[in-house]
Amino acid sequence: MSLLVENLVQYAAYHRDRRNIATHFVGIPAIVVGIEAALARPALDVAVGSFLPVSLPVSPAALVTTAVVIFYFALDRRYGALMTFFFSLAAWAGVAIGRQSTGVWLLASAFLFIGGWAIQFVGHAFEGKKPAFIDDLVGLLIGPLFIVAEAGFSLGMRTELRDEIERRAGPVRSAAVPAK
Repeated sequence: MSLLVENLVQYAAYHRDRRNIATHFVGIPAIVVGIEAALARPALDVAVGSFLPVSLPVSPAALVTTAVVIFYFALDRRYGALMTFFFSLAAWAGVAIGRQSTGVWLLASAFLFIGGWAIQFVGHAFEGKKPAFIDDLVGLLIGPLFIVAEAGFSLGMRTELRDEIERRAGPVRSAAVPAK
C-alpha cells in the first residue's frame, strides 16, 4: 500500500467517532491558523529578481508551509494540490493576524492554537482514545490531510481510498454506537 494510505489508516484508527471527526473540522484549522499567525512575524525581505528590484517577505510561516506542502505532494499529487490551497488560506489568515498590533497578534495566535487543541481533546473524549500524535508525531501532519480527505469523502470523492481506510481502520461510528 502507498504511504498515503498507510498514514491515513493509522490516523483514522484514532478517529472513528463522527463527533470526534466533527471536532477536528473546527480544531485543526484553528490550530493551523494559530501556528501560521504565530510564525508570520518576523518576515525578512528577500530579493527575487536580478533585473527587477522586487522582494518578497519571507517569514518562518512561509518556510514551514513550504516544507509541509512538499510533504503532502510526496504523499499524493492531488492531495498535495488541495493541501496547498488549505495552507494558502491558513497562511493568508495568519498573515492578516500577524499584521495586527503585537497584543492582538499574540492573543489571537494563542487563542486559536490553545482553543483548537481544547476542541481536539473534547473530540477524543467522545472517541475514548488518545490523539494519534501521542504514538506518532507524523500524526500532527496527517491531521490536516485527514480533514481534507474526509471532506472529499463526504462529497463522494476518492471512494476507493475511503473504502480502503474503512476496511483497515473500521467504519465511522455514529454517536449511538459505543466504541469497542
